[in-house]
Amino acid sequence: MKWFLARTVFVALVGILLASPPLALNDAVFASEPGEQNRVFGEVREESWAGSAAASVEGVGTIHFDPTQVKTQRPDILQEGHFSLFDVLVHLHQKGHFTLQYHFDESLNTFVIDELNGYTNWWYGAYYDGGWPERSVFRMDHYPYKDAMVIQFRTASPEFLDTVYETYRDEVIRRKQHNGKVVIPAVELRGRTFTRRFDNVEVIAHNLRNDVFVEGTVTAIDVILTLGAAGQITYDLQWYDSIGTANIVRSYWVNRINDDVSEGRCGFVYEAGARPFSFFRGNHNHIPSDTRVINSPEYLEYFWICI
Repeated sequence: MKWFLARTVFVALVGILLASPPLALNDAVFASEPGEQNRVFGEVREESWAGSAAASVEGVGTIHFDPTQVKTQRPDILQEGHFSLFDVLVHLHQKGHFTLQYHFDESLNTFVIDELNGYTNWWYGAYYDGGWPERSVFRMDHYPYKDAMVIQFRTASPEFLDTVYETYRDEVIRRKQHNGKVVIPAVELRGRTFTRRFDNVEVIAHNLRNDVFVEGTVTAIDVILTLGAAGQITYDLQWYDSIGTANIVRSYWVNRINDDVSEGRCGFVYEAGARPFSFFRGNHNHIPSDTRVINSPEYLEYFWICI
């Protein structure tokens, strides 16, 4: 069981999308007491940083830093004491390890790096304890830091960054079209025994992780909580401090949707983003769904795999 859970954090299988006829969330029949079958096991543990951390910067080398000294540039998202990968980069610049120029782009809802030591087109590689290198297109200033994670800052092709930023721009436009609400055009749930699709889902922040995020911040797991509150599904969430070889997890996992319960080498994984980056192209990465902030992605899905 522990081995399965550790692997399902990080692995996706390319499969055939089985879509049932669309059902808009607005058409849902609300259960009288939707919370009765929805259960959350375990409690959030207070997080504290343990000693020195490190980040690798292309052309500079590996730099050690004290996590307790890093301040976030996104207090609209992250609670005091928590910070992102981008915050690490700014902190290292402030400590004099390199020169950095950056700006906040409202049309993308993210900070953009203009130059680092005179070079342009910067991106990152990162993964949490127990993971491995992978492609990610998640916003750098949304990506929460955890102890024992690997962080690398490196240059990328301008064509890659242009494509990533275009998907960010689409999300911001979509959110403005819905008056600041997070609305996902397509939510797909593909379990062992069922397939459901929900169109134009307005996702409500349930503040499950208000230890990390400012209240009102919407995360990927809020999709499950929103559908559960609407009586569309039932679910179980399970808290894990660690899973198998991943000693630092500190997140809730979706353990059950409807009658499908994680067991053995089978269970639910998820991804979210724009279709051009589906699966291993950048949307499926190490970030647990309770700490993955979403703007208004083109799609979000939870799907059942056995490995």
